Amino acid sequence: MSLVVSGINMPFEACDGDAVNRAVRELGLSHGLVRQAEIHKISFDLRHGRLSKVYSVELDTDVDEAELVKGLGLPSVKLRVRGSLPVPTGNGRLEHPPVIIGFGPAGLFAALVLAKNGYRPIVLEQGGDMDKRDKAVDGFFAGGELDCSSNIQFGEGGAGAYSDGKLTTRINDGRCQLVLNLLEEYGAEKSMLIKAKPHIGTDKLKDIVKKMRTDIIRMGGRVFFESRVDDFDIKDGRLKAVRTAGGEHIPADVAVLATGHSARDMFSLLCGKGIDMEAKPFSVGVRAEHLQEDINAALYGKYAGTEGLPQGEYALSRRVDGRGCYTFCMCPGGYVVAAASEKGGIVTNGMSYHDRAGKNANAAVCVAVAPKDFGFGVLDGVGFQRMIEQRAFEIAGGKDVGMAQRYDDFVKGRPSKAFGRVTPTYPRGCGFADINAILPDFVCDMIKSSMPFFGRKIKGYDSGDTVFTAPETRTSSPVRIIRGEDMFSPQVSGLIPCGEGAGYAGGIVSAAVDGIRAAERIMGQYAPGGDR
Repeated sequence: MSLVVSGINMPFEACDGDAVNRAVRELGLSHGLVRQAEIHKISFDLRHGRLSKVYSVELDTDVDEAELVKGLGLPSVKLRVRGSLPVPTGNGRLEHPPVIIGFGPAGLFAALVLAKNGYRPIVLEQGGDMDKRDKAVDGFFAGGELDCSSNIQFGEGGAGAYSDGKLTTRINDGRCQLVLNLLEEYGAEKSMLIKAKPHIGTDKLKDIVKKMRTDIIRMGGRVFFESRVDDFDIKDGRLKAVRTAGGEHIPADVAVLATGHSARDMFSLLCGKGIDMEAKPFSVGVRAEHLQEDINAALYGKYAGTEGLPQGEYALSRRVDGRGCYTFCMCPGGYVVAAASEKGGIVTNGMSYHDRAGKNANAAVCVAVAPKDFGFGVLDGVGFQRMIEQRAFEIAGGKDVGMAQRYDDFVKGRPSKAFGRVTPTYPRGCGFADINAILPDFVCDMIKSSMPFFGRKIKGYDSGDTVFTAPETRTSSPVRIIRGEDMFSPQVSGLIPCGEGAGYAGGIVSAAVDGIRAAERIMGQYAPGGDR
């Protein structure tokens, strides 16, 4: 246990030691009572017309910390319990090792925690390992054929491996810190732990994922790539085995289903087996690109370019009559990428490297959609996504190119003829199109009415030169796979729907946390064991 003192506003030029001294004074302690002090988080503040740093400082002391917090009664001083690796408490017998289906953040962290506790999990991932996946993605980016098994969505690391590697989350769960600690253990920079908006970058994240996989195997786990699960053996409402498209029959007492938000074949399989699922809201829209220097200027003003300031990033939202329009997955100094997982459709997403050194900033500008918009059938949301993706492909003349348009032309409903100050980064090249013909009218109308609002928040955001590339459809899972309070499917004892694909997470950290929770559920019921 430790103390965290937050909201310590210091001049930009101040050093970390100044913040520590301020925290000790606010606690009313002498330095002799402080065993250890370190920076917990740092952010930057420009709200009062001057650039400052805002610190949170963590301290270990020789006083009764709970009593000190109670006596001070300050909202800026809180107790912190550090995240720690869960340990087994169950005594049930496992006849077979746990099976993890999918190797994105949820599956990866579930497998890692189980392996660290001696459970020797079996991981089944439909895509390739990172090296093979990289080759497939690079080939597609360069104009080659789409590999429907290894792509931006599928393969080692999941969709999160090709992203900005953002580690921010809205969930309040002590396991979030455990996720960050494990990422540092496998190679993330320690500075990531203290940033208010931590990120890793796709280049660094790939290496971390490979190191985690190597350690899972070293600890007795087995990881099988190009092993798509296409059936389950279920008897008397209990999971008995998992079957793969390659003909493997894998006996299983318990399996974590962590297949990601684009696992449409799995959604269809579960629906056909009568496993409870429901359509859920998600969002669709475009990728918006601006010059990063313009975003920095709008956010930092005269301080733009100051050494030590990170690339500017933002999150914008607007709500009208119950429907939201918001920016999502903002990638400073990043790139718009080709993210299709099925042939005959166009999908966009965003990605940044660790250095965030690209010329453009990009973010999804999305509009919330709900079952009332696309139908209440379990798979109607999948159909809605496909309709948009396939419409874009048809307008592109059957080519896997981005459908791009300047914002001013989008407003006027006409295809662009040339780009202005901003050139799109979509790797397969862009064709000009009227995005109004790709996205539903209510989505386009909401974006058009929201962009001026966003422009008042960030000067120039609604500039006519802003480039939209469409469509962005894979913001989150279009279904939720129902699970009980015990995390198991009500229809199939032993099956744990998990992570973003099951509708219980949104982003790397929350998906990883859900994977850890799934591992804890297994460890809380069963002791390590299981035949090989």
